Order: sequence, then structure tokens, then C-alpha cells
Amino acid sequence: MKIRAAAKVNLGLDVTGRLPDGYHLIESVFQSVGLYDQIRAELTEGGISLECIVPEEFAEADPIPCDQRNIAYKAAELFFSETGIKKGCKLTVTKGIPSQAGMGGGSADAAGVLFCLNELCGRPLSHEELCKMGKKLGADVPFCLTGGTAYVGGIGEEIQSLPEYSGRLLVIGKGREGVSTGQAYSNIDALVSPVHPEVAKLRQALETDPDSAPQYFGNLFEQAVCLEEVDSLKSAMLNKGAVRAMMTGSGSAVFGLFESRDEAEICCEKLKKWGYFSAVCETVGKAFCIDE
Repeated sequence: MKIRAAAKVNLGLDVTGRLPDGYHLIESVFQSVGLYDQIRAELTEGGISLECIVPEEFAEADPIPCDQRNIAYKAAELFFSETGIKKGCKLTVTKGIPSQAGMGGGSADAAGVLFCLNELCGRPLSHEELCKMGKKLGADVPFCLTGGTAYVGGIGEEIQSLPEYSGRLLVIGKGREGVSTGQAYSNIDALVSPVHPEVAKLRQALETDPDSAPQYFGNLFEQAVCLEEVDSLKSAMLNKGAVRAMMTGSGSAVFGLFESRDEAEICCEKLKKWGYFSAVCETVGKAFCIDE
């Protein structure tokens, strides 16, 4: 089975507290976007093998392990362990989502593996059971199994679907700097009197007046993660016609919302000439595209 697993951006992201176990509580609006990792899964009689095909521009900036440390491998281990199915698999992950970008690339891979194995094994698990399994791998995995537009709360496990915000034009940009999620959250903890994004108003706008939603886009991590490349990408996108531009997740990718495809393409090409990874895509309503 071969699928494409969608990346995500955070249209709004706030950190509202911290639990005794160290996990942080968030309020966010997640949105699937048309930037994909391709997952190919084949059942075997036993064992797990993983091949990673990584573009040179990704490999240079963010080394991706292609062994038991990879979350796609861990997803397969967890699936067979918890279902008791006596099989193995051969996995191939072709990266199209940059890593250490705040776009959920690893979580999308894990979700894609769980989805494929569940399909190949005759759907022994419901969607809810897959999401519960995915939560053990990472907080973003349940959303990456669900896709679309959603309000996400708790540590990432509370997912409430919102009206689709698909078909919106984005430019994605990322430099060579990556962001450690752990360090980003430590920086959040150290903020004094931060200005919190208006996630509740964003959610309401998406439900009642989606064209007004961009005015409520916001990401608390922009106050905690100070990267020159992020500032440069935002400025470039706004100068080239973006309605809004902001960092996604804990960084370091930036997305710009455009109304004109011509302006989006021009911005994308300019960012590439400056040495950034850049792509034009749209917001999408599904977590996966199944390839024939």
C-alpha cells in the first residue's frame, strides 16, 4: 500500500499550562496542508525494515535516522505488539516534509504507517483505537491520523473538528536552522508576561466567518524562539504579498497566506534563490491521499 501523509501547520498555537509530568497544555488550531511524505508499506512474514529516501537539501540540514530510532519504525513495532498480529513489514518513507520544521513530518510518518498496516491487516482497529495508539508515539499523531481543520487541546489528544478551511494558498519556507522542541518549550516556560494568541477568537471565526480568520492567526512560540531565518522568511513573504506570515509549531518553518497564486509563485522562487527550502501548497481536508 502506498499513501501520501499530509503535513500540518498551526494557524493558532498557545501554551496554557504545564502538567506535573512535564507535558505542556496547548490550545491550537491545526490545519493539514498539501505537502506530503510518501509511505509505502508491504506486509512480510516477520521483522521490520525501513528505507528512508531523503532529498539532499533535507539531509544536509536535518539528519534523519533510518533505523529503530525513526518514529515510523516505532509505529510498526507498536502496531504489531499491541494487536498481536504475527507479521512484519517493509517500509519506505520518501520525505517531502522538512524535519525540525514544526510541520509534523515525523508524526505524519507514524500516522501513515499505522493507517497502512491497519488497512493491510483487515482493519482490526477503529479510527479511535488508532488515535489512542498514535498518542503513545507523539502528541501530534492523533491529528495526523484525522487531518483537516481541528481545534486541538490538552497535550494534543483533544481533537475537535472545525469547518474545513481547505483550498487556501500557502507558501512554506524553511532555512537550515532547526528547533529542538524541548528547548522551545523551556523557552516558553521562561517567558515573562507573554502575549497569548487569540485561539478562541480564531476558532469562532473559522466557524462563522472564515475569511476573517487570518487576523487571529498567532503562535506563542514566536516569542520564545528567536531565529534570524524565521524573521527573514516572514519579512520576505509579507513583502511579496502575503496576507499573514507566521512560524508554525515550535519552528522553524514559516508559512505565508496568499490570495494571488502569481504572487505566491514569485515569493517561492525568490526564497529558493536565497537558499531556503520553499514550496507552494494549499490547505487540505484530509490526512492521507491513497496512491494507486
